[in-house]
Amino acid sequence: MQRNLKDYLIISAKGLAMGAADVVPGVSGGTIAFISGIYEELIETINGLDLGFFSVWKKEGFKTSWKKYNLSFLTALFLGIITSILSLAKLIKWLLHNEPLLLWGFFFGLVLASIVYIGKQITAWKPKVIFGIILAAILSYFITIAEPLASPDSNWYLMFCGFIAIIAMILPGVSGAFILLILGVYQTAIDILNQLRNGVVQMDFDILWQAIYKILIMAIGAVLGLKLFSKALNWMFKHHKNMTLAILTGFMIGSLNKLWPWKKVESWRTNSEGIEVPFIEKSILPNQFEGDVKMIWVLLFIVIGFLLILILERLSVKKPN
Repeated sequence: MQRNLKDYLIISAKGLAMGAADVVPGVSGGTIAFISGIYEELIETINGLDLGFFSVWKKEGFKTSWKKYNLSFLTALFLGIITSILSLAKLIKWLLHNEPLLLWGFFFGLVLASIVYIGKQITAWKPKVIFGIILAAILSYFITIAEPLASPDSNWYLMFCGFIAIIAMILPGVSGAFILLILGVYQTAIDILNQLRNGVVQMDFDILWQAIYKILIMAIGAVLGLKLFSKALNWMFKHHKNMTLAILTGFMIGSLNKLWPWKKVESWRTNSEGIEVPFIEKSILPNQFEGDVKMIWVLLFIVIGFLLILILERLSVKKPN
């Protein structure tokens, strides 16, 4: 596919949105990729990555190998994701602490619209497709109410968490950040990102190395998970597209419970700054919420999130048939 600089800037912008979504427990970067029209290309490109890159490089040159493996697309996308995670994590944390109702309302509207968007692409509503939606929705719902596990400090456990979280991050409707929360390492991951940023800003190489070392441990697990799962997902899209879309739709339906703005806190956790923040929450009706429900504002942000999908669709880079 021939792309110009504007196309790659748009892809990086979508990466920014994916990175921002992945920071928030309950929101999937995979959902952003799907509704912005780059999901199948992302999965197919990741699935195609192998050591053959070096063989093509040796025989036909670096430029040919780079183009064959669609690395300009991946580079633009992941630059956006990484930039977003490092730069927007602090902002999103502030919003979660200070304006959680509005933030959750925005993401609720966004995912609600994506359910409609993906569901409309199902071409044959057979009983097995409907069953797939229901089963995936139930599974996703139970993930959102699962109690977090204790987190060992071993490197093997961090690698395992990276393996599981990256699968969730590329699967629409399932939040990698929330999976980390369930596994008990979400705070650890945020601490590592803060540690990395502080190490760069302060030019403290001891702090920087500690952060890079932990990131590499999780990255090894993430690469393994990404490669293995992308192969399976790519095969499903090619051979059972309707069922795959049904499962993804179901996962997003179930994840709406986590995104519901009005919640009752059942337990708390201490975040990376030593502040007590909600840990386990239960969705409740607005009239049961303690405090200002901000109904008008929440509804407004739900609408904004919903309408944002229309903008993402218009900006999407379509794959050629």
